[in-house]
Order: sequence, then C-alpha cells, then structure tokens
Amino acid sequence: MTEPQVIEVGPQAGRQESFLSTPADIAIYGGSAGGGKTWALLLEPVRHIENRRFGATIFRRTYPQITEQGGMWEESANIYPYVGGDPSLGRLEWVFPKGAKVRFRHMQHEKTKYDYKGAQIPLIEWDQLEDFSETQFFYLLSRNRSTCGVRPYVRATCNPDPDSWLVGFLDWWLAEDGYPDLARAGKIRWFVRMGGQLEWADTKDELLARYGGLAAPAPDGEPEAGKEDGASDDGDSGAVGELNVIRPKSVTFIPATIYDNPLLMSKDPGYLANLLALDPVEQARLLGDKERGGNWRIRPEAGKVFNRSWFAIVDAVPAGGEEVRFWDFAATEKKLKGPEPAFTAGVKIRKVAGVYYVIDVVEEQVGPAEVDRIFENTCRQDAEAAKKTGTKYRVAWEEEGGSSGKRETWRMVKMLDGLVSGGVRPDGDKLTRAKPFAVQAKAGNVKVLRGPWNERYLVHLHNQPDIKARDLMDASSGAYVELSGESKSLIEFW
Repeated sequence: MTEPQVIEVGPQAGRQESFLSTPADIAIYGGSAGGGKTWALLLEPVRHIENRRFGATIFRRTYPQITEQGGMWEESANIYPYVGGDPSLGRLEWVFPKGAKVRFRHMQHEKTKYDYKGAQIPLIEWDQLEDFSETQFFYLLSRNRSTCGVRPYVRATCNPDPDSWLVGFLDWWLAEDGYPDLARAGKIRWFVRMGGQLEWADTKDELLARYGGLAAPAPDGEPEAGKEDGASDDGDSGAVGELNVIRPKSVTFIPATIYDNPLLMSKDPGYLANLLALDPVEQARLLGDKERGGNWRIRPEAGKVFNRSWFAIVDAVPAGGEEVRFWDFAATEKKLKGPEPAFTAGVKIRKVAGVYYVIDVVEEQVGPAEVDRIFENTCRQDAEAAKKTGTKYRVAWEEEGGSSGKRETWRMVKMLDGLVSGGVRPDGDKLTRAKPFAVQAKAGNVKVLRGPWNERYLVHLHNQPDIKARDLMDASSGAYVELSGESKSLIEFW
C-alpha cells in the first residue's frame, strides 16, 4: 500500500519565520525583490482557519495585480488547498472547512477605502504597501476590528520607493545611507497619532504616560480600531464609553533579501541574474545589499542613470549588422510655445554581434522648416553610407499622440520615400525608457565612435536626470529599442 504523501506548509527559517512570529500590531516585511514576501502574507491567515468567525483581507492596489500570472491568487492555490481551502475566483476568496475566509481585494482609487466603512477585519494584509496611499492605510486601520477572539492586527510587504509615505513611517529602521539598519531590524516601536502627526516611543507605557489622558479623534467619526460599541477587545485600559482614549499601536520592520529565500534561488536561479541586470538605481532598490536589502532613499542622479566611464571610445566600427537613426523632434507645436525652440536630436546606432555602436549624433536648435531639411538630408546620407558597409538601415522617430501625430508620421514617411522608416509611440516616461540602454552600457556593450560630438553626448547622458534636456538620451534609447527587437514601431521592417 502506498504511503500517503505528506506536504508541509510553513515559513522558511530566518527572516520569513521572524515576520510570521512577531507580536507587533503592524509588521512590515521586505524592502527588496525575491524575499518571499507574498508567500509570507499567504501563510499568515492559516494559523486562524479553525476559527469559524475569522476573516482576513489581502489588498493589492489593482485587480490585475491579484489575478495576473504568478500573482497572489495563483500563488494562494499552492497553499490553501492543502489546508482545506475552497476557492471562488468570482468572489476572489477562499473558504475553509470551519467557515474562516481569506479575501483578495483591490483599492485602485483613493475613494475605494470608503467601501469598507462598516467592515470588521481581524487581519488586514497589504501586498506592496508602498503602492497605497497613507490615508488608505490609516483608514483601513480603523476597520481592523475583531469580535472573533483574534486580536486585530496588520501585516504588510513592500519594496523601497523614495517617493512613498512609507519612507517616513519606517525612518527609524533605516540607516543614513538609505539601507535598513540591521541593529534595529525586527525591533518593536509604538506610536499614537496626535493632531495628525505620529508620535513614537520605544514602549507603550511611555506613550500612555505622555498622552494617556488625552482623546484622539477616530477617522471620519468612526469608533477607534478594535472597539465595538465602546467595549475594549484587546485588554487595554479604557472604560465603556471611552471611544477615543489613546491606545498605542506597535510596529516592526523586518528587512528581507533574495538570499533569505533559498527556495526561490534553487527553483529559479535566473531571477538573481535578472536583478543583477537592472540599471544601477533599480538594482540598489530591488536587490541592494546582500544582508540589508534595498535602498529606500536612492534616486536617479548624475552618474547613476548613465556613467560616462561605461562608454569605450573606438576608432572604427565593424561593417554589416543593423543600423537605426532615431529622432527626437522638438519642432512640434507644444514644444515651440517656449521662449526658444528646443533641440531636435538624431542618434545613429549600429548593432554588430551584440554590441551597440553610437556612430553619429545630430543636435540642432532650429525651427520646423529647417528640421525637415536636416532630417531628410541626414537620413539619405546615412542610407548611402550604410550601403557601402553592407548594413541594413532604417529611420524611426517618436510619434506624437492623436491624429496629428499620425498625419506627421505619414508626411515624414513620404519625405523619405525609398527608405525604411516609421513612427514609434512612446511607452512610459523618458527615464524608464532609457534604462535598458543604460544596462547595456554598464555591461560594456555600448561603444562610441570617436568624433567631435563625443564630449557633448557623454556629458548629456552622464548628467541625467539632473539636467532638463532629454533629447539625446531619448533618441539613443529609441534607437536601442529598435535594434534590440523590443520595438513598437508602427510599420514592419527588415
């Protein structure tokens, strides 16, 4: 007779286990990619599934983030069936044999928080808390109530985001360099909100001594979190009817790195390589230090998006391969509203054997009529030069939105009759679009042909994003995308 298969469901030893065992009211876990954050959130409700009145709600900012491939709903199917969970995709919830429920919800819009005005949720979990607003988090904290015997509490995961309110909330746990302070990792602190400000202390008693006799208004006139009809369910002091007596909340932050997730490292060893391939800023955020995790304060600055030392200057470029001249046009109605015409830039890059060679840069501050002349003459000269080296050549440019952009694209295609050309609709902001090109440059796969324009070009890239101009960077990243095979050009080519 075949022995029944035994499947163990539990946390990995180390920081994931620490996160699942902390007594803090609010515990936040993560601070880099690949640390086992999602798995930890999904495991937390399992401890209460024998309680028929227990319920947990797990929030992601948008619905697709819940249901996408590899998302929380799909991951939950790797855990909950083994403990008796019955799924309902339509309701995005799991129901367990005794009646406990785990629900998945989104909060895409700020006002969505009011959908939970009358809710009582013993366990609230936030996946990628940095994606939510501070007001969403604290309003839902007022819904963190319980009459099922489980003390209400909150669990959350996160990745570093220097623009998130979470940076200030976690400031005590972060070192001056922006990385987590390991001496403080997992330590519990306490806070109360007074006059819209958070007041912190090392102990609950310190806050009670400081503010215990004062009243704190609850959000939107609602009873304080954890109180129902004036009764205290968490053992804190407070007589019936004292709806808004100060009750400090405890908080901890436990950093995690991909190295805290050996299961992921063994099942998908390529994931670490993906993180190492990120541009320097994103790598510092999402991979960071091996022990401390990601950096919460790092921002793009001169020398970090691009560094001129990454670009080798060469005296010749191999023949053959593929070549693109990509244009960033300034001569549009919107850009001409300023006091002076902006720059029009065209960057020509050739790809040979996996190496990208920046061959030529055109940058002119002229009006629309002169732009047409420079555009056509430069492109036709490029095409003739490409024929002599056996190089495939095409022209591309960023297409403005709307019908006017389409008309302009076809006007330029007609102007370049006989050449392969087309417009590209941009996807994301200019810095985001430039990052793949920056990654290749850092890896040593981008070289620059020696020329009088070299210094201007390298200074322009090195000083991003501290300078306002983006023309040369945008033209370079556009050419790179065309050559890398990730193009969203409006016409087929080659």
